[in-house]
Amino acid sequence: MHDLVVPLSVTGVVLVVLALVAGVFLLRRFVLTRDIGTFDCSMRRESGHSAGGWMPGVARYEQDRLDWFRLFALSPRPWRSLARTRLSILEWRRPVGSESHAVMPGAVIVRCGYGASVLELAMSELAYNGFATWLQSAPPGQHSVFG
Repeated sequence: MHDLVVPLSVTGVVLVVLALVAGVFLLRRFVLTRDIGTFDCSMRRESGHSAGGWMPGVARYEQDRLDWFRLFALSPRPWRSLARTRLSILEWRRPVGSESHAVMPGAVIVRCGYGASVLELAMSELAYNGFATWLQSAPPGQHSVFG
């Protein structure tokens, strides 16, 4: 009986730690998505002719930028902040091939210019409409929506 105390204690501690980490992830997601102006949004960066993998996340509109948070992270800070004045929509399309399994169902892929770099955002069609409207509503003369 005493031989089982240590393994059961270690197992119990590991389960409690895993439950706490899962709780923190869920609480963080709840806090991020409770505000108006947030939406599910996966991101990938293009470098040269290849693109990296999709990273699931949550985007949040701010007055002058779009903050993007990685879904599987504990940091309360955005992983990426995209200045509205440097961001433009190059095109949007439906996912093709294996992309349809890598992004959320019903998503559209929005290819964006951000300064000299290009990135892609995957979001719902409704979120895309809001995103395009947010870019268009920038003060006059700051930039155009389509690059």
